[in-house]
Amino acid sequence: QVQLVESGGGLVQFGGSLRLSCATSRFTLDTYDIGWFRQAPGKEREGVSCMRSSGGPPYSADSVKGRFTMSRDNAKNTVYLQMNNLQPEDTAVYYCAALVGAYRCTKSNGARGLSHDYWGQGTQVTVSS
Repeated sequence: QVQLVESGGGLVQFGGSLRLSCATSRFTLDTYDIGWFRQAPGKEREGVSCMRSSGGPPYSADSVKGRFTMSRDNAKNTVYLQMNNLQPEDTAVYYCAALVGAYRCTKSNGARGLSHDYWGQGTQVTVSS
């Protein structure tokens, strides 16, 4: 069951930027740790970035550090993923999820998504070379 709605994906050239948004009307996002994930064709889903409900900086995968920035706007009940200097290997379907349970967003492991989390339907990001 889709709980969150992602938007902002699309086709962009190598080195370009996109900002993804994740919103819901079903619950308050800042009561959950939130993660961004991506899945490329033929590959496993990977955690991209996450933020804890308690605050603090986001934790990002090494592959996107320095290029992707996650943020929250609690007034809009929305989280964002600003993606800069996009590379062809960033091509994937991007998902956001409200992480249900403890220790799902950590500095050591980043974002860990499970099936019982609240997921969006995903948004396609395609980076042309």
